[in-house]
This record gives sequence, C-alpha cells and structure tokens, in this order.
Amino acid sequence: MAGELRDELVTGTNGSEAHYARTDSYSGPVTDTIVSAVTATLDALGEDPNRDGLQKTPERVAKAYQFLTQGYAMDPEAILKKALFAESYSEMILVKDIEIYSLCEHHMLPFIGKAHVAYIPDGHIVGLSKIPRVVDVFARRLQVQERLTLQVRDAIQRVLQPRGVAVVIEASHLCMMMRGAEKQNSTTTTSAMSGQFLECPMTREEFMRLIH
Repeated sequence: MAGELRDELVTGTNGSEAHYARTDSYSGPVTDTIVSAVTATLDALGEDPNRDGLQKTPERVAKAYQFLTQGYAMDPEAILKKALFAESYSEMILVKDIEIYSLCEHHMLPFIGKAHVAYIPDGHIVGLSKIPRVVDVFARRLQVQERLTLQVRDAIQRVLQPRGVAVVIEASHLCMMMRGAEKQNSTTTTSAMSGQFLECPMTREEFMRLIH
C-alpha cells in the first residue's frame, strides 16, 4: 500500500475535546524494500550511509516515494461518483490553476505545474473538489505529462458523460532543467479535449480565453 495522509478524529485520553489530526500511513514491507535499495544506492555513489546526515535518509526516501505515488491505490472514478448530482445546468464549468506535483517515469524527477479542467454537463455535475482530487490521483504516480492529461479527461468523460471535457496542463520538468538540455525557463503544455470542445471552435476558444 502506498503512503497516504489521513484526517482522523482524535479524543484526548483525559476526556479533552476531540480534534482532528493528520497521520501518515505506510506499508512496512514496501518501506523495508526501498530502504535497502536506497542504502545500496548511497553506497554505490561513494557515500557513507552510516554518517550522521544520511542515517535516516533511506527511510525518509522510502516514505517520500510512497506518498508521491499514492495515486496507485486510489480509484479516480469512485471519487467522482461519490459527489455526482443531477442538475440541469448546461454551461461550461471550469476549475483552473490546479497545482500538480508528479514524478517523471523516465528519471523519477519531479515535474511541477498546473492543470485547467473544464466540462459541459449533460444532466449531472460533480462536486468541485473532486476534480482537483482526480488530478492528484493520476499525478501521484510515475507519469508522463501526455498520459496524465488524457487520463484526467477520460475519467471525467466516463463518469459524468458530459457534452465535452477539456484539460490543459502546463508544467516544468526537472529532468530537463537539472540535466540533459538544462533549460531552466522552458515549460511543456499538453491538451486533451472531447465532445463540444473538439466540435465547436467557439467553445474551445472560450475555454482557452478563460484559462489565460
């Protein structure tokens, strides 16, 4: 099981008022496997895994990777179905500037950016918070930006069956900034659309105008 954060209701042992606490949850076997691999990697790089600054690094890395890939254990369509409502609204709904933090599957380095997601409902709308959550589910996996864009579009299309979906993602990739081309000011933009966003130029232009 991937690492995750959970909100839990905690009651004080002395009868104090209940409060919410955020806790980490990680798989022991997965942590142990990654700890061994990171320890071997540090050794291969010429570092001393036992020196003060690195003694807990393998465990930290193990937990970080579990957290950053927790999307594998989540079902984006189930998330959408939890907040699906019948509604006659039929104009564009846009959630923009959704923060994205993902890992490039080629080098396991981060790419960071934002997503803009719109849909035109056809009898059903979804709770607004579910759209960023669906983006997070797919982003919290080893990814390429192109596939991430398509996955967000397709999940919304399958569950809501709207008149159209549009997704644009803009991101900076550390694998291109820190190594390889070493271009620090470049960004990558990908888009995926369906329905009216493909068929109607005016709808597509309205979406592009709104996100910029």
